[in-house]
Amino acid sequence: MSKNHLYKGTLSAILLKLIEEQGRMYGYELTKRARELTSGDLDITEGALYPALHKLEAEGLLTTEVEKIGNRSRKYYRLADEKGGEARKRIDELAEYARNLQQFLNPKPGHGAA
Repeated sequence: MSKNHLYKGTLSAILLKLIEEQGRMYGYELTKRARELTSGDLDITEGALYPALHKLEAEGLLTTEVEKIGNRSRKYYRLADEKGGEARKRIDELAEYARNLQQFLNPKPGHGAA
């Protein structure tokens, strides 16, 4: 069973983080890296990937550049310089969400016990 539904609300921030780490990435590269990092748990479909990338581009968080690779064109995504602060904010929110989720999964003794 796919665990993709658990990632649904965080896909945009995940994509921003991946692109931030590499500087620029193209679609297949993003899906491949997500699978690698999650040992196959996150399998981003084209139907989820491209709408998310297009939305981030429309919001001004990503810019694109097209490169010719042989007979094919490859579209690369990178963080938009002028919106770098907003992208960083979303990535930080993802990290905070992950930390909070860890608190539910592995509560420390004495925290919140009544």
